[in-house]
Amino acid sequence: MTPSRSNPQIVLRPQDLVVLLRLSLDGAHGVPRTYAELAAQLGLTASEIHAAIKRAVAAQLVRRTARSVHVVNLKALSMFIQHGAPYCFPATHGPATRGMPTSHAAPPLQGLISQSKDPVPVWPHKSGTVRGVALYPLYPSVPDAAARNPALYELLSLFDAIRSGSPRDRALGVEQLVQRLSA
Repeated sequence: MTPSRSNPQIVLRPQDLVVLLRLSLDGAHGVPRTYAELAAQLGLTASEIHAAIKRAVAAQLVRRTARSVHVVNLKALSMFIQHGAPYCFPATHGPATRGMPTSHAAPPLQGLISQSKDPVPVWPHKSGTVRGVALYPLYPSVPDAAARNPALYELLSLFDAIRSGSPRDRALGVEQLVQRLSA
């Protein structure tokens, strides 16, 4: 079935979730940000930010206030990450590599889960300091964006635990993510 103008299909992309997680850090009231500012923070283009927000508005994950501020629907985002996003954006693993720790090997789960002798999941990255098994990030610019913003790094790592971890990792990831999104 071809989507019509009156009934367009909404297809979220991986970078949309990155943008939503970044915007969620601004809280329930949102902060006026330019697309260029968000683009620089996330390693995307301003047009990618605009398109991501447009798709998120259509998916009812973001609303605009009277002042044209983008406010993330934190409850809907939390539910989507818990129940939909792992299926929309499944984990893809690769060979052993050097990179940035993610999932249970990164904050905040790093201190909550005792590490086994198995290789830790890492986002492959040229300046990575940890050797582990590759867990490809949602979007290629994620490691650089996470390196610039520790709070975003935590949210993205929690999402990786939810989409790729053991049942215990997933449960702790959900608990920590809900806690951060409801704060």
